[in-house]
Amino acid sequence: MKAFVTGATGFIGASIVRELLKEGAQVRVLVRPGSDRRNLAGLDLELHEGDLSERQSLVRALSGCDLLFHAAADYRLWTRTPQAMYDANVLGTRNILSAALAAGVGRVVYTSSVGTLGNPGDGTPGTEETPVDFADMVGDYKKSKFLAERAAESYLEKGLPLVIVNPSTPVGPMDVKPTPTGKIIVDFLNGKMPAYLDTGLNLIDVEACARGHLLAARKGRIGQKYILGNRNLTMAQIFEMLSALTGLKAPWVKLPYYPVLVAAYANHALAAVTGREPLIPLAGVQMARKYMYFDSGKAQAELGLPQAPVEDALERAVKWFKDNGYIQNR
Repeated sequence: MKAFVTGATGFIGASIVRELLKEGAQVRVLVRPGSDRRNLAGLDLELHEGDLSERQSLVRALSGCDLLFHAAADYRLWTRTPQAMYDANVLGTRNILSAALAAGVGRVVYTSSVGTLGNPGDGTPGTEETPVDFADMVGDYKKSKFLAERAAESYLEKGLPLVIVNPSTPVGPMDVKPTPTGKIIVDFLNGKMPAYLDTGLNLIDVEACARGHLLAARKGRIGQKYILGNRNLTMAQIFEMLSALTGLKAPWVKLPYYPVLVAAYANHALAAVTGREPLIPLAGVQMARKYMYFDSGKAQAELGLPQAPVEDALERAVKWFKDNGYIQNR
């Protein structure tokens, strides 16, 4: 079996690569010239330098591959150049799926996000069937991923054997950028999280999330979506877990939503002028208004999605951040 993985230098993609190698698969990955390849160091795989904007190069790269895992995405809560995010997430998805169709790839797993799904927001978990439309999307990341998922679905009509997975909030090692969730952990460890907004997330071990991708390739029904998630937790519960793991005090000040929202709008306006990333990302505050709870029962029943303890994933994340220089000497 030969698999092609996009986004392999990133958080989820690197774990997908490792899960494939555990199964003895041959792995070819798409890497951009000059990209940070720490997550691939020492692995037995084939590198293809290129970009999602280069469709013909992608067709050649996919030649001879049985599987495609398209996990690449521009995942940021703020960017000075939103169009670049849409180009990467929407046009990039069209290009790689068009190339997969041309190359005759046998099965494609597209990594979307629970951010594209309907979410009641009141603590009731959303499912793959919860109603949603574009107006529900907050921020350019969610909007671009929503459009990318619609683009992916259009290739089903062209005969592409596609399965969509919607990861919730993965945590664990190798979060090199880090992701917005990883940054919360880093800020907590560095004592930069004195207070928090009352919200909730669904956490999943990043390795279990990667395993869910392989299970989707093997067992997923073509045209179906599968939420790859595990435990629904409030931010207070997440900080309590981190406190128990580290001995550091959890923040106890719960901030009121609307004053923080006003501050975020002001910070966003300042960032537009200075070009510096805002300290309070507007999209993050707007997302926090809802509890981002989801039900992964379908993936558990149909795929056998593992439900590894999220405490263990948080512990491995903390250790990795410490071992790799993200934490100040406190």
